[in-house]
Amino acid sequence: MALLSVREETMRFGGLFANQSISFDVEEGELLAVIGPNGAGKTTLFNVISGFFPPTSGSIQFDGKDITGAPSHQVASAGLVRTYQLVQLFKHLTVAENVEIGSHRVTRGGVFSALFRPEWMRKQEKNVCEGARELLRFVGLEHQADLQADKLPYGRQRLLEVARALAAKPRLLLLDEPAAGLNTQETEALADVITRIQRGGTTVILIEHDMSLVMKIAQRIVVLDFGKKIAEGTPDEIKAHPDVIAAYLGGTETVDA
Repeated sequence: MALLSVREETMRFGGLFANQSISFDVEEGELLAVIGPNGAGKTTLFNVISGFFPPTSGSIQFDGKDITGAPSHQVASAGLVRTYQLVQLFKHLTVAENVEIGSHRVTRGGVFSALFRPEWMRKQEKNVCEGARELLRFVGLEHQADLQADKLPYGRQRLLEVARALAAKPRLLLLDEPAAGLNTQETEALADVITRIQRGGTTVILIEHDMSLVMKIAQRIVVLDFGKKIAEGTPDEIKAHPDVIAAYLGGTETVDA
């Protein structure tokens, strides 16, 4: 059984179809890329999957359960976590505190525990702090843990967002254009982090315009154009697919990898 199943997902805004009858599966442990020209409907698809928008029609199943139209906090609680195109950090908190906030899905608390701080609460706080530091080591930010988040260079802010998402212990991680604005060296570091996330057992779906990154790390690719799925396959299959070539280049060359 697939971890995520998208069936005939359609999202319409008035008379405009942002997504139209999109279907695909994602297997547990897979690294799937969703690509397409600007305006192809990629982020809308992520918004529907993650519960930001209910679809106009169609269904979304995650781990065998129907999450169609479920609010985003319920989707995240089920283990489906995402990042966004634009960096969205708590910029006046430290790097470590930003990651600690990401742990809210897997921690518990309340008024009583906040006031009286029982032993389990103190132990939980210690585990959250240690876990945040470990994730910062994972993405290469351990030496910036106590730095204010908005003092990080942009590329490292992207890595911090990934670390914060991992703090929620997702089964499925949606990354929306994580390489946007990064230079070649930063993109290579990001590719290494994403590959290690997937090899560690977390399923990843990646929206990305950097074709070199996509072709390097994706196991399978779904291609959208004008809100419709036009192709699905391995990187080699996608590079040679005539509909993909036409969508990107309007010709008969190959998609640059």
